[in-house]
Amino acid sequence: MNSDIHGLWPALLIPVKDNSALDTPRAIAHAKRMLAAGCDGVTLFGTTGEGPAFTVAERKGLLESLLASGVRADQTLVTTSACAIPDAIELGRHASSQGCHRQMFMPPFYFRQPNDAGIVESVSQVVRGIDDSQLKLLLYHIPFLSSVAFSHASIDTLVQRHPGQVIGVKDSSGDLQHSLALAKAFPTLSILVGSEPHVAPTMRVGGSGSVNGLANIAPGLMRRVIASPSLVSADDEKLMLALLALLSVLPNMSFVSVYKTMLAEQTGDNAWLNVRAPLTHLENTEAQTVRSGYRAIGSLLNNI
Repeated sequence: MNSDIHGLWPALLIPVKDNSALDTPRAIAHAKRMLAAGCDGVTLFGTTGEGPAFTVAERKGLLESLLASGVRADQTLVTTSACAIPDAIELGRHASSQGCHRQMFMPPFYFRQPNDAGIVESVSQVVRGIDDSQLKLLLYHIPFLSSVAFSHASIDTLVQRHPGQVIGVKDSSGDLQHSLALAKAFPTLSILVGSEPHVAPTMRVGGSGSVNGLANIAPGLMRRVIASPSLVSADDEKLMLALLALLSVLPNMSFVSVYKTMLAEQTGDNAWLNVRAPLTHLENTEAQTVRSGYRAIGSLLNNI
């Protein structure tokens, strides 16, 4: 297991107010809850955190506020993905200037299926632009959403071109065989998995941990899975699958809105229901189905 980035780094849900403004106090409180629950760090402005919906200024501002609140720079994994490479560079430079050298990047996702050469060049431009010898960059592989896929060849090229700076992959392919193949092919890299049921199998062959959405709801559960990937209990497996089933209990629901509804139910704080357009609240039937499903899990919820 590579030690550059390892363990549990929740893909932090980012709260917004009724007017869609970023809710900094709630975001900080949520990040601190994750750390208090035993997470190794938190991941800012990934897909689960609605990252592309926030401006460069908003993203920089939240990071500064989080650090000012006492969260350490080495406890933050900053996602710098942006539609424009200069914006990604600005975000990366800012994070590095704050001491946050652990970063994650997905190339611009609005052109469909770019070739390896273009993908490699986009990452190289970002690495060169950030110009941080301490940079520890994860390649963000989420092709079902972005259509940008990191092949083994492109990963190998980037690792050779930027040794010590491109240090791993966050694999959100949702494909266990893909995650296993990455861990086996790149034993010196940090391979972190997004699909919760695939975390333990991948760690058993050398994976480094996980950046995932479920940890927002059940950090203790995911902490146990990562601490003992060869000894995941039947109860924990059952709880994980029951919680994940709520994401698709009805068709065509936004997974971000479902997670926020679950967190609202868990905390009793309906401010968590707010999302930033183009996402929307769940419709009433959807929300009630998710909430009742969450409550129906019952006694297992004591172990989250």
